[in-house]
Amino acid sequence: MKRHVLLFGLVGGLLIAALKWTEYRFLVIEHSIEIYGGLIAAIFAVLGIWLGLKLTGKQERVVIKEVPVPAGEPFLPEDRKREALGITPRELEILELIAQGLSNREIAAKLFVSENTVKTHSSRVFDKLGARRRTQAVQLAKELRLIP
Repeated sequence: MKRHVLLFGLVGGLLIAALKWTEYRFLVIEHSIEIYGGLIAAIFAVLGIWLGLKLTGKQERVVIKEVPVPAGEPFLPEDRKREALGITPRELEILELIAQGLSNREIAAKLFVSENTVKTHSSRVFDKLGARRRTQAVQLAKELRLIP
């Protein structure tokens, strides 16, 4: 009985091996172009992902530097420079509000004037300082010690 089971098992194993061999040959021989194409596509996909991560994966570094600020005497505006430039006190007030980051509408509401009046004063200050933008005007005013 054991002999028959071993014999049938061996014959069945050989038949299964023969079927798998023919299936393998059919798969490899008949569909070799598709298999090679798929392998090449997988390789290029992996290389593309790797290269994309290498090129775009750099993290931004934020460097925080502490700058010592001399503390002591309070800010005193340079009135001579303001007068030499011809900046009026109202224009200086608007320039200070611009430095605080307020918009024209917010400045107008705070000073109880129209938005066009704020635009007029700010454009005159820009002309007197030789600035093109709000940030440039604020920077120049700080360098000239017109505003803190």
